[in-house]
Amino acid sequence: EVQIVESGGGSVQAGGSLRLSCVASGFTYADYAIGWFRQAPGKEREGILCINKSDQNEYYTNSAKGRFTGSRDNAKKTAYLQMNSLNPDDTARYYCGVAIWCVRTWYEYDYWGQGTQVTVAS
Repeated sequence: EVQIVESGGGSVQAGGSLRLSCVASGFTYADYAIGWFRQAPGKEREGILCINKSDQNEYYTNSAKGRFTGSRDNAKKTAYLQMNSLNPDDTARYYCGVAIWCVRTWYEYDYWGQGTQVTVAS
């Protein structure tokens, strides 16, 4: 059974940092890419970046470059999203998805967690 669980969200002030975690199980973790997406109320799910099998970032959102960094620990079957210099525009529910390779569109991912809420105060 595939399980994806995000955690680490919370409420922070503008300029603050958070590190999100995504713990996965039920499949051969190292064979898959991990995408980080976010969704604000009333908006479509937006790709932030994807961590490929070589632990390299493929950025999908320009605003994330220089502020957000994804990484993975295959031994722990866990991916991370380090978010620095947060601003109110980053407020959204954050999700991680699993795919065979990195893709920009959310509907190409095979599995999703339930997300974790990030709120950045203005």
